[in-house]
Amino acid sequence: MTTGMWWFIGAAWGELLLAAALLRTRSRESGAPCGDEVPPPQVLALLRGGRRAAVTVALVALHQRGAVAAGRKHTIRANGGPGRTSDPVQLGVHGALHRAFGLRALASRPEARRAVDALRAELRGSGLLRPLARLWAARVLLGCVPLTVVAGAAAGLFTPEASGTHIAAAVAAGVPPVLAAVVLLRLPPTTRAAGRLLDGLRERYPLPAHRSEVTDGRLVQLYVALYGDPALALFLPRFSREGGLLDRPDDDGPIGGGYGNRPPPEPGPSAGGPSR
Repeated sequence: MTTGMWWFIGAAWGELLLAAALLRTRSRESGAPCGDEVPPPQVLALLRGGRRAAVTVALVALHQRGAVAAGRKHTIRANGGPGRTSDPVQLGVHGALHRAFGLRALASRPEARRAVDALRAELRGSGLLRPLARLWAARVLLGCVPLTVVAGAAAGLFTPEASGTHIAAAVAAGVPPVLAAVVLLRLPPTTRAAGRLLDGLRERYPLPAHRSEVTDGRLVQLYVALYGDPALALFLPRFSREGGLLDRPDDDGPIGGGYGNRPPPEPGPSAGGPSR
C-alpha cells in the first residue's frame, strides 16, 4: 500500500475515533432523575419515541380533562380550554390546535415544536440526550469516513507503484472504519442513562393485561409514554383510533429518531380492552 493510501486510511480511522469520543462525552447529569423518582410522562415519551410520542402523551393528558377530542378523518381538535395544567408541552400542543390537525402536522406546529424543543434542551443538560453540537459534529465526521476511504483508494490508482494488491489492501483496511461508522450513525440521540431509565421503568411498570387494572389517569399517561401503541389501544382505543394516534406502517419515524408511538424493541405484553 502506498504512503498516500496509508495517509487516507489513517485519516479515516482518526475521524472515526474522534466521532466516537464525541458520542461518548457526557454532559452534566445534575438534573437526571435518581432513586425511585419517575420523570413526567412527556419526558419518557420524548426519550422513547421522539417529538410525536411526546405530543401524543400530551394529547392523552388533555383528552383526560376533556380539552381535546378526535376530529374528522383521523385528526385532533380542541374542545375548550387546556384545563388546570402548567405543563409547557400540554399548553404548547393545545395552543397549536387553532383547527383540527393530524398527529404529524400537529407535532410540526411552531407552538408544539417550541415546547418539545425546550424539553429536549433540558434533557440534554441532564445527560439523557446527547448534546446537539457534539451529536451533529460526530455525524459529520462519520459521514466523512467512507469518503476519505474512497479518496484514498482513488488516489492510489494514480500512483506509479500502484497495483491490484495495493488497491485490495487499501480496500481491506478501509472496510472496518466504514462499517464502524455505519454502526455509530445508527446510534439514537438518547444516552445510555436514558436507556437504563426506560428499561428500569418498564420493569417496574409492566403493561397490564386488562384496562380495569388501572384507574389512575396519571398511570395511563405513564404507560402510553413507555409503550406507545399497545397502551393507547388498551386504555384509549376509540380516541387513539379516531384521532389517528396509532402509527401506521408507512409512517416515518419521529423527528430526532425513536419509534414514534410504535412499541419499543422489547415491549411489554399488549392486550386489548373495551372501546371508549
